[in-house]
Parts: sequence; C-alpha cells; structure tokens
Amino acid sequence: MKNIKNSLLMVIMFSVAILTACEKMEDYNDPASTDMTKPDVVSNIKVDNFNGGAYITYTLPNSKNLLYVLARYKINGVTTRETKSSYYSDSIMVDGFAKKQAYDVTLYAVSRADVKSDPVVVKVNPDTPPYLLFKPTVDAQADFGGFKITGNNALKNNLGIILLGVGAGETSDVIDQHYTKLPVVDYSVRGYEPVPKKIGYYVMDSFGNISDTTYKTITPFFETLLDRNKFSAYRLPSDGVIAYGWDLPYLWDGKTDGSSNGWHTEPGAPMPAIATFGLGVSAKLSRFVLWERPDGSDKFAFGHGNPKVFSIWGSNVAAPRDAKLPLSAAEGTVIGDWTNMGNYNYPDPPSGAKPVAHTAADNDFVKAGVSFNLPLASPKVRFVRLSVSSTWSSGTFAHAMEMAFYGDPR
Repeated sequence: MKNIKNSLLMVIMFSVAILTACEKMEDYNDPASTDMTKPDVVSNIKVDNFNGGAYITYTLPNSKNLLYVLARYKINGVTTRETKSSYYSDSIMVDGFAKKQAYDVTLYAVSRADVKSDPVVVKVNPDTPPYLLFKPTVDAQADFGGFKITGNNALKNNLGIILLGVGAGETSDVIDQHYTKLPVVDYSVRGYEPVPKKIGYYVMDSFGNISDTTYKTITPFFETLLDRNKFSAYRLPSDGVIAYGWDLPYLWDGKTDGSSNGWHTEPGAPMPAIATFGLGVSAKLSRFVLWERPDGSDKFAFGHGNPKVFSIWGSNVAAPRDAKLPLSAAEGTVIGDWTNMGNYNYPDPPSGAKPVAHTAADNDFVKAGVSFNLPLASPKVRFVRLSVSSTWSSGTFAHAMEMAFYGDPR
C-alpha cells in the first residue's frame, strides 16, 4: 500500500512538471513586453570618426523598458546598414562607408516591445576608408609564369584584390580573388605563358565597396618544372647523417603520400639539419614545393621531424665547397660558395587547430604539398641546400618526403 501511494505521488509530480513545461513552451513566442510606451531619445551625443566609420557615444534615456539602440545609415548612397548596441553600452559603431565625406546616421532607442523612439539624426565624417588607402599601394609585376601582386594593408582590414583578365573586345573576366588581413601583401598568380597579357585589378571590402580599376599589360617570365630525373645527391661533410634508410634521392623520386621513404637525418646531431643536392642544370629558380611527412602509423603532420623553420641556399659553382651554415641568416647572405636564397616558415594548420590536434583536412593540406616563392633577384644556381633550423617537435633531426623546383633553366 505504501509503495502504491509513493508511485501515485510520483505520477502526480511528473504530471505537474509536464503541465508546467507546456505552459512555458506556450508562452515562449509571446512578446518580450506588453508595454507599448515609446522610449525617450538618446542625448548628449558625441562622434569619434575613424577610417571608414565612427564611434557614437550617447546618454541612454531613462526608460525602464529599453532593450537596445539602433543606428540606421546609408554607406554608399544606395546600401542601408543597421547596427545595434544593447542597453548595457553607451556607444555604437557605424562602419562600411564608401568615401571620406559627411553621412547622416539615424539613432533610435528601442523598447522590449520593439517600439522605437523618435529619430535622432547624427552627422558623421569618416576618414578615408581602408580599401581606398590600400588601393594605391597595390601593384602588379611580371613573375615566373604569371603575375606578382604586392600591397600594404597597414590597417589590417579584411580586404580583397580582384584580378581581371582582359580579352578580345576588352571584355574582362575575374581570374583571381585574394582576400587578406595581413599588413603586407605579396603573392603570385601563375599559369600563364610568357606572352603579353592585359590585366586589371581593383580592391573591395567586406561591405561591397569597390575601388577604381587599374589596367596593365604584363609579360610573365618563362617558367617550367625542373626535371627531377636530373637531380643528384651532393653530399657535404656538414650535411645531416642519413637515418633509417631514408636516403637523400628519395627526396625527388616523385612519391609524396608518405607510404614510402623520404629524406631523414640521424637524431642527436646539432641543428640545422642539411640536405645538399644538384639540379643537373643551372637555373634561375622561381619557387619550390615541399611535401612534408603526412600522417601514417603516427600523426606526423605538423609534428615529428617535419621542417617548421628552414632556408634554401644555392650555388652556381661547378663543385661548391662545404660551408657550415648558421641556424639563421639574412636573405642574400653569402658564406663561401653558398648564397641564402630565402628563409621560410611552414604554415600552421589551415583549420586553426593546434598542430597536435590537426584535422584530416589539415593532413590533406600537407599531402598536397606547399609552394614557396624564391626572390626574383635570386641568382642562377646548380646546387641547392635545404637547411632545417627547427622542426615541429623541436627535435634534433629532420625529414621530408619530396621537393620540386620551378624556374628557368635556359
């Protein structure tokens, strides 16, 4: 009998809980407030302009039902933007303006019942928008197999460079779009023959504002993939000692997926870990692709002995002598028969994950190989030294699956 009473009590309590939950669900879509009183307006307004926008500060009205402040404004004469700031704040930011000029911003105090106050119009005078500051710094020059694009995005805004290809009849097609927040822009667009090509480029921001377009006719430099069948080991005393049968010629055998051997040095030696080899030709190099060791039986990508900080040294001497390379040296540094042709950092996992927690997509990025540019001013070389200063594990050895070089061997 006692158990029956306890069971009935539990059923009653459960039923009450369900009814209460249903009542809450039924009320979920009710208005946030039934108070339709119009809020008072914001007051004591001050404006602090910046590039492409302004901060507006104010005193909130003494309205108990206030929820937020709304700013409504046109950024280019056509597009209307709205921004909101909660009642916890006494300021609001308006941005995205297309030009350096005066704009009207209308402010409303808005209640929990979605009732707006009377409008208050504020005049803002934003400074030159970031995309218009960026555009004059952007330049396009000839590069190996295409075009080299540079620029200075001093304010680090999210901006895009849109590259156009101009064809017959002056019709234009988008051939590349590059978006960045980096302060220094320096990248290449490749895949073009060494014949004159008319291009155009403009800058746009995330609000849809577009700069004017600059047109140029540029002739790309000749570029080809160097024949890896002509590569050969050129062992020097200061090179890393080979370990685990991962000998140097595996670095150009065309196998990149990690299922076979690559180049691997003996642990315990002082860094840098160096590999020296001949290209079989004297060539002005434009870029190279490095395939690091991807995940396999262990998570090698972004770890283990994969190069993180490294440099490329070159020599055009017929039989270059050994030289002890430093952990770091400025580009263009000459030590004996060897010239520093560039210093590099392997990129972090594209997903944004920590190296030890990289994703399958990050591993695919490693398996695809990463391309690195060599300076246009680099001299012709016959021999190359890969010098690894540090690895992802900060160990005393290095490994890589494959390297390929592009340039002009003529």
